[in-house]
Amino acid sequence: MGTIWVGIDDTDSPRGGCTTWVLTELLALARDEGVDLIGEPRLVRLNPNIPWKTRGNAALAARFGRGRGRRRRIGDAGGRPLWSFATGRPLPSSREQKFLELAWKRVLDRSRLGEPRTDPALVAVRRRLPARLYYRAVREIVPIEETRRYLLSVGAVVHAEGDGRGLVGASAAIAWPGRRVTWELIAYRPVRREGARRRVDAGSVRAAARRNPELFLCHDPRTRRLLVTPHTPCPILFGLRGTRPTSPLRARADVRSEPVDRWVLFRTNQATGDHLVPRRARDVLAYTSGRVSGQVADLPHTLRGGHVRVRLVDPEGTVLEVIAFEPTKTLPRIVRHLVPGDRVEVWGSRGSGPVLKMEGLRVVSLVPRWTEGSPPACPDCHRPTRSLGTVRGFRCLRCRRRFPPEAARRTRLPFPIRPGEYHPTPSARRHLAPLGPEP
Repeated sequence: MGTIWVGIDDTDSPRGGCTTWVLTELLALARDEGVDLIGEPRLVRLNPNIPWKTRGNAALAARFGRGRGRRRRIGDAGGRPLWSFATGRPLPSSREQKFLELAWKRVLDRSRLGEPRTDPALVAVRRRLPARLYYRAVREIVPIEETRRYLLSVGAVVHAEGDGRGLVGASAAIAWPGRRVTWELIAYRPVRREGARRRVDAGSVRAAARRNPELFLCHDPRTRRLLVTPHTPCPILFGLRGTRPTSPLRARADVRSEPVDRWVLFRTNQATGDHLVPRRARDVLAYTSGRVSGQVADLPHTLRGGHVRVRLVDPEGTVLEVIAFEPTKTLPRIVRHLVPGDRVEVWGSRGSGPVLKMEGLRVVSLVPRWTEGSPPACPDCHRPTRSLGTVRGFRCLRCRRRFPPEAARRTRLPFPIRPGEYHPTPSARRHLAPLGPEP
């Protein structure tokens, strides 16, 4: 017997609630019941294209047991610290059973039951589930009953309300291998404040980001938008994301805000790009994501609203239509400069339609740019010639000598863009999108 992994998902609704907050309730419950947290709690983002997601499509997991060795503080709830141990031993079976019963009851009590898209689930297993469950859930649409059958076949404790869709996320959060990681410290306000305007000082956030360069996506200088605060009716006050766990912990004290009710440091898959895999154009199916390499097929076309559409041809000859949306700022500006023959790699996601919504691109190589052809000089008379019309060439007015269209004088232009990676402005980046340079 080993320690117990617990995953939860789908406790919120479009009207409010937050599954990360529900996990803090389980962490507080474990502490009060004498059950220890082993390692960091997990915040795992899944397929961002799921049509029935509530907001960021996150699932949560944590590992519990009897802690061994040194402990470290990973949060605070109810005015008391939350501690984490690096290793642990199994719980006595009676205590484990009692804890899981209480945990499911608390999940139900804290869920937005009866509201749209709220189908809470809890999964508990003694061994971490196979990584393939995570990779499928972050890249595809996974059938609910397939997940349920697998969980029962491995002896998992399974609780679910509604259609059971939360089982997919709960099991995926446990299955996440956690090789590429970032961290997020989330501070919460009292539940009674849910729906009220958040009070977080933007200047203190910018100062904290300057002092802690390992933080990312704190604010967007281009749009002047603060990115640590959500814009939805939920108990989250602010979240500090970092490439190392120490930076959010240090920065927390620097952020000035309304009173914080509780906070927790999560281990996350955010900014890892795990939803993106190399695909052929024909393999980017509805509600999936991918990276596609190819050549620009024709000149980009600017649509109403400033979005830019371009068509790519992959090595198999399949054409893929891609759109760079105006709110990403950087991407439409770069795409407008592409011409047929340029080689690029684009990454993005599909909804129900055939268009790939661009999340970033890499310019691999550029074809030479030339000025429009101008009439050549006559080599005998040393005077400019005159155009005879499109594809008809040129004629010297003095000696009447004719020259073919290819004789036009053209000048090579400097490249308007350079090979390299281009990412959206920070406020338009998805949770899972790979990190690019901060502006």
